[in-house]
Amino acid sequence: MSETLIFKIAAVGILVSVLSQVLKHSGREEQAFLTSLAGLLLVLFWIIPYVYELFETMQKLFML
Repeated sequence: MSETLIFKIAAVGILVSVLSQVLKHSGREEQAFLTSLAGLLLVLFWIIPYVYELFETMQKLFML
């Protein structure tokens, strides 16, 4: 896993938390929830290939 991915995830987390707080204070809880959900889905799509690679490695390791 590269360091740039970690920084991207951190940037998305900071951006989503700021946007969520702004939306909550303006009375738009639904949009704050959807913003959080979109940030979570974005990060999950970035991480899925690494999880897949981990499972493949584990499968190769235990299939002796």
